[in-house]
Amino acid sequence: MLFNKTTKTDFDLFVLGGGSAAFAAAIRAAELGARVGVAEEGVIGGTCVNRGCVPSKNLLHAAERYHDYLRNGFPGLPRGTEEANFAEVIAQKDDLVQGLRKAKYWDILEAFPQIKFLPHRAAFISPHEVTVGDQKVTAEHFIVATGATPARLSVPGIERTPYLTYKEALDLNQLPKSLIVIGGGPIGLELGQVYARFGSKVTILEALPRIAPLEDEDVSQALEAYLTEEGIQILTAVKVTQVQPVEGGVRVEALIDGRSADFFGERLLVATGLKPNTGELGLEKAGVERDRRGAIVVDDYLRTSAKNIWAAGDVTGQIMLVTVSAMEGGIAAENALANARKRVDLSHVPHAIFTSPQVASVGLRERDAGANGRKILTAKLPFEHVPKAAAIRDTRGLLKLVVDARSYRVLGAHLVSDEAADLIHIGVLAVQQGLTVGDLLRTTFVYPTLAEAFKIAALSFKKDVTKLSCCAT
Repeated sequence: MLFNKTTKTDFDLFVLGGGSAAFAAAIRAAELGARVGVAEEGVIGGTCVNRGCVPSKNLLHAAERYHDYLRNGFPGLPRGTEEANFAEVIAQKDDLVQGLRKAKYWDILEAFPQIKFLPHRAAFISPHEVTVGDQKVTAEHFIVATGATPARLSVPGIERTPYLTYKEALDLNQLPKSLIVIGGGPIGLELGQVYARFGSKVTILEALPRIAPLEDEDVSQALEAYLTEEGIQILTAVKVTQVQPVEGGVRVEALIDGRSADFFGERLLVATGLKPNTGELGLEKAGVERDRRGAIVVDDYLRTSAKNIWAAGDVTGQIMLVTVSAMEGGIAAENALANARKRVDLSHVPHAIFTSPQVASVGLRERDAGANGRKILTAKLPFEHVPKAAAIRDTRGLLKLVVDARSYRVLGAHLVSDEAADLIHIGVLAVQQGLTVGDLLRTTFVYPTLAEAFKIAALSFKKDVTKLSCCAT
């Protein structure tokens, strides 16, 4: 036994929430021998399985296959003309979600009988007690893992205008003729491209000077060009001033460079970020501090201001990724029950935007290093110099490496390309293990592959890669 078990409470650990962080915490606690309670009033599985990663990537892949069917890039191959059955595409997505919800959550509960699931909202009434439905439950330790929901757009008219969040946008059975997307981050870009590829006229409005604003500038600029080539209208530095329902859809009024502009769409998607789910949890009764955004404040060990209460995942307002949530859930459980004192290290966590081409990134961006006064070098490799890209007739993309100017150690890697979300793991290992440009050059890559871009980019620090023969080093 790795922790001091008590019989004074109903549970050794009680988890508020039923998504990735919550179940990672519950499973780890069960493995440690704890009596675990989990409370979730909504659909089990959280955002990832039900409304995020799984359904969105399924629809993105379906949209990509349909796009290739209509516009394949190979001379000599026919192009399709048949319209997609959008309702059937949504139905297969629903079947997939239901299957994974059972396999990854309900079946897990059967495999761990020491985890008791309570299908109700839990709220604190003291640091050691919560109400769950109509009963009171006590526990030695708690983990809050209630996730996040779409942030509300604060603009005149929004309260009387029907609009979609990513939740509803994944469930439409009828394809809208036109769609306005407010927000040019990952959610807006991914769902915007899904609908554009199935046939909607899509307009994306972004408040900041560029879409994908958290990415490297070269990457986001390249992505904007690729999406624009597909027919998606993208406008940046847009200030939305009003939205209102009109006959046949929604009108959005905005200012662009000080000039007023109106946009009409059959449907409106608001994709302006996420906010932590911390309301109605009774956190103030348990002495749990929140920041100005409503996120739970935690230390490096995921402990809150209440010594027996921990928090993990999106509810902390840090990097909102399912991989991070699951990692934090397990760490929080070990720290709470076994005093493991494990820290969360987010320095080499990768992320991706699953548009086509995809975007993926890990480590320092060029502007980060510059702001820190660190001397760096960068290499930017267009994929037109990657033989595999030419072979598959898709040379869209670039790889940017950020390295230390003295040691040539890889500090960051930033991609926009086909399969970027898979390729970035080479960069993850390079950043995590402190690899250098020399290490990449000494690595033999399969030829031809898109992964070879890392070696060619490394080679560009000392050679002109436009003057290489195949496989040359």
